[in-house]
Amino acid sequence: MAKLGTDEAERLIIKYSDMVFRIAIHNLKNTADAEDITQDVFIELISKCPEYKDEKYLKAWLIRVTINKCNSFHRLFWQKNRESIDDYLHLEAPEHQGVMEEIFSLPKDYRNIIYLYYYEEYTIAEIAGILRKNPNTVSSYLQRARKKLKEILSEEGGYYDA
Repeated sequence: MAKLGTDEAERLIIKYSDMVFRIAIHNLKNTADAEDITQDVFIELISKCPEYKDEKYLKAWLIRVTINKCNSFHRLFWQKNRESIDDYLHLEAPEHQGVMEEIFSLPKDYRNIIYLYYYEEYTIAEIAGILRKNPNTVSSYLQRARKKLKEILSEEGGYYDA
């Protein structure tokens, strides 16, 4: 296990902290908790220093660790710390707030896949590798999430033009 140098650690934190934070806020819907998870992910990166051949692997590792830490957080604190998502919709651009509200209403697996596919621009195969799921499962979840979003947004009118 190689040690991560200060310059390299700083470079990786600067490059990936926004992505890790967005994934955390997407899963936790709470800025303070997302900041804690982001910090924990980079502490784990520095302390464990996974060996990687290219940064694509490292990025996938960071996403997987972030989602795992969010899942652990939910298991530990979900019943105690519930807040309304409406308090955090200001994080998105005003034109996307309605859509983000509906994405937040999707089940967690659908939310993560939608986020990774549309915001991080991963392919279905890459998402399957990151989440350790079958590509067919990821594809099914993506189709179901799209269908559910389409139904929700067309019911509300104005967001979705089919």
